[in-house]
Amino acid sequence: MTARPLRQTRKKTTVTTATATLETSDIVPGSAATRTPSKTVSVKAVTSTASTAGVDAATAPRRPLGHVSFVGSGPGDASLLTVRAAELIETADIVITELSEQAELVTNGAQIVDGGFAEDGSVLTPAARGRLVVKHAKTGVRVVRLLAGDPFTYSTGPEEAQACHKAGMSFEIVPGVSSVTAVPAYAGVPLTTRTRREVAVVRMGESKVDWTPYSGDQTVVVLSAVTTIDEVAAGLIAAGRPPSTPVAMTRVGTTTQQFTVVSTLADIDADAKAAKMSAPAVTVVGDVVDLREALSWFETKPLFGWRVLVPRTKEQAASLTTRLRGYGAISEEVPTISVEPPRNPQQMDKAVRGLVEGRYEWVAFTSVNAVRAVREKFDEYGLDARAFSGLKIAAVGDKTAEAITAWGIRPDLQPSGEQSARGLLEDWPPYDNLLDPINRVFLPRADIATEALVAGLSGLGWEVDDVTAYRTVRAAPPPAPTREAIKTGKFDAVVFTSSSTVRNLVGIAGKPHPSTVIACIGPATAKTAEEHGLRVDVQAETPSAEVLADALADFGAARRLALLEAGEPVTKPSERRPAPRRRAN
Repeated sequence: MTARPLRQTRKKTTVTTATATLETSDIVPGSAATRTPSKTVSVKAVTSTASTAGVDAATAPRRPLGHVSFVGSGPGDASLLTVRAAELIETADIVITELSEQAELVTNGAQIVDGGFAEDGSVLTPAARGRLVVKHAKTGVRVVRLLAGDPFTYSTGPEEAQACHKAGMSFEIVPGVSSVTAVPAYAGVPLTTRTRREVAVVRMGESKVDWTPYSGDQTVVVLSAVTTIDEVAAGLIAAGRPPSTPVAMTRVGTTTQQFTVVSTLADIDADAKAAKMSAPAVTVVGDVVDLREALSWFETKPLFGWRVLVPRTKEQAASLTTRLRGYGAISEEVPTISVEPPRNPQQMDKAVRGLVEGRYEWVAFTSVNAVRAVREKFDEYGLDARAFSGLKIAAVGDKTAEAITAWGIRPDLQPSGEQSARGLLEDWPPYDNLLDPINRVFLPRADIATEALVAGLSGLGWEVDDVTAYRTVRAAPPPAPTREAIKTGKFDAVVFTSSSTVRNLVGIAGKPHPSTVIACIGPATAKTAEEHGLRVDVQAETPSAEVLADALADFGAARRLALLEAGEPVTKPSERRPAPRRRAN
């Protein structure tokens, strides 16, 4: 007799209390079992059988409640997370946020719920947020409630957690980075030193503050004091603090919009108004503020606060924008090129069939888009990386090689020098009719690519199947505010990663303002920029997005140093209007 599956055998067997326990032990909060109808039916069947066997109804399994994780996600920069926080976000079914920036942390496809505002746009009260959390958790899934800063420090976390407790569901607290400590740290102001250990935190509210306890030399961190800083200063001076006591007020701390005013108790009100300080801001009072001159590390980054235009899609610009943000820049991506399939796909179809049939000795990839185009064609035919067996693979540069490696293939050839078609040709071996059984190369590329690689390979004795794998067309113009910002110098720099990005950006948005710093990835791109009347300020030593970002950072650092040595305030290029520097015709 054929053995039945274990699950079917259990259904036919008289169910005991132990069996019922075994059946429900697999069903945990947030598991697939709690969301799959078939599992629910199975549980009901067990419950019914258990009742007929005389099991007390109180022991019958019930649908479990969900679990809530209250997670701190940074007071300004939402990516300031603990390892535990990142793990929970990755495995969540529902993520309840209160800031739009927090949504970018969710990359696993979980449902994102706005926990900050109601459908009518009104701000949710702590009680309403608690009800929202409980509502979603009752569905039996894993809920992560993201809060700005630390969930239990000047936050609604305690009220929402109490709502979970009242509803009888489990929860956990994952501490976050509080603005009390994070913002001063980003401003280069330590709250304690070896000789100063006492710190007091005061949050300004409706009730009047008695400043007497803060009359000593302890560090005082004041929250929500932008509009009442005059009262704070007057209160501390009246309590006995010297008017010359240093004060630092930092606006939107931990972000690239961060700005700090350093003053004294006597002058902070006037200085904050002159700087047009606005909430949110954290104020630190005490001698520790004097250490900022040596410890300011964030606002002194070479590109801090620079608004940098990257004429690429967000996906294509990922590594470049990450590098730029590491130097303190605010990068904005504007697609200038749209990648589309070739008008005649038959050429690619023929080449892929020839690849499988052994027609080629080499496949040369000159871009990530070429790798993507061939991979999509493989998917269409039901092929995978095994189709490259016996072939030699060449990649024009590191990024293309990474795309090939992600496919499970290790390139056989990469340029040892310049990462370009010219660099690839310098290392490409000539055809040898004794060592090379086949003399043909498959070259999938863009429709606008140059013929230099084809000519060079032919000169080495190879026959080249030059195949249009994809087309690059000019993207739609960016929104009007972006076009206006480009023309009027609101961007501090533009980084061009190819000649086509120069041509297309000028075509869809116009020329960047003369004050804007122009950075190019290589000599060909720089030449195209100059042909369009732009003077190139920065050029990468090697054609790499990361090297281009590094070169721009070096330029920014040198510019900052020159301003300091000249005794001038450090400003961004967009804040200065030098004489036009267009290249003379």
